Amino acid sequence: MAPYESDDAVGAARDEDSRSGRRKAARYAVPVAVVGVAAATIGLVPALADSGDPDLPKISAQQLIEKMAKSDVQQLSGTVKISTDLGLPDLGGLEDGLLSGAGKGSGDGSSADPQARLTELVTGTHTLRVAADGPDRHKLSVLESGAEYSLIHDGKDVWGYDSKSNEVYHSTAAGSGKHRDAEPPATPKDFADQALKAVDDTTSVTVDGTAQVAGRDAYKLLIQPRQSGTTVGAISIAVDAKTGLPLKFTLTPKSGGAAVVDAGFTQVSFARPAASTFDFTPPKGAKVTEEEDAAEAPKHTPKGGEDFPGGLDGLNVLGEGWTSVATFDTGAKGGLPTGSEGGDLGGFLGSLGDQVSGKFGKGTVFSTRLVNALITDDGKVYAGAVTKDALVKAADAGK
Repeated sequence: MAPYESDDAVGAARDEDSRSGRRKAARYAVPVAVVGVAAATIGLVPALADSGDPDLPKISAQQLIEKMAKSDVQQLSGTVKISTDLGLPDLGGLEDGLLSGAGKGSGDGSSADPQARLTELVTGTHTLRVAADGPDRHKLSVLESGAEYSLIHDGKDVWGYDSKSNEVYHSTAAGSGKHRDAEPPATPKDFADQALKAVDDTTSVTVDGTAQVAGRDAYKLLIQPRQSGTTVGAISIAVDAKTGLPLKFTLTPKSGGAAVVDAGFTQVSFARPAASTFDFTPPKGAKVTEEEDAAEAPKHTPKGGEDFPGGLDGLNVLGEGWTSVATFDTGAKGGLPTGSEGGDLGGFLGSLGDQVSGKFGKGTVFSTRLVNALITDDGKVYAGAVTKDALVKAADAGK
């Protein structure tokens, strides 16, 4: 089916909340800044292949976005597949430690802590089971080979359970908000909400025909940056024609090839899940970590910039739209140990990046297929979904 008429005037998505939301989404960490950026910005899944091409009434892009905004699905259950291909190098096991909070199995914290476990979704392919019954009852399970990790919100209680280690993490509603803020997106709706924050006058938004996802008829919303210098090629969101719920989200890079992130339901039901779905009692013999206990445990992974001498309070955003670059000063003069002075770690980090120079001085660019980060020799970081040249220009302008 041919694409419907374009509708670039998407006023509802261009307000100041979109701009502030885009800035709040820019949370970065060093030394492997590209991993932290990817986890905080986008994240996603390969659903079953689209089948059929349903004949649906025509709809404009603005009407479709309004339909998504009005969607109020309170009950659902289903299976989501997430695949992320950032083009990261094989870190020989180091990657798992970085993404799992460096505390998994080391005694530094609970392996059931959602802040550690759900960041694993930023690499590889994962199968999730999701369920919801209103705003206070949610369950997400990450299925692994012979094991399962579950995160359950039931009223004021939030439980994380790792069946492999038989560990439980528990917090209450008073402290669970920070977990939800720290968790990466896990459903197509989460990803779509993030993407729509970036829609402004630097963006083209059109309705690109129809599709069928998880047995549901859907419209395809196509989001494309108008600016040069960004690494984002296009974002496609399959929106359920009846409920307005995003069913699939795909982000492709400007460089072409496979999707960087692809997320979608392979099965979905809008019937109310059984109440027992959200029941949880720690299994016999499980190690239970309460949130206040975890707060006292030492952490090796930088959290919110507090482990850097300068912190991240000086976070700024340079530029606008898809070519905006987040920058902050780590306070670590001398930058990363990417040379011989850094020993084995310095050699490893140096092999991952490209040495660059400009008016700002010298530094190293760490690249993925989507997010690039420049770390200068005087301890400043510039990161965004932009090209290496765009980072150097931003650093020169920031100087």
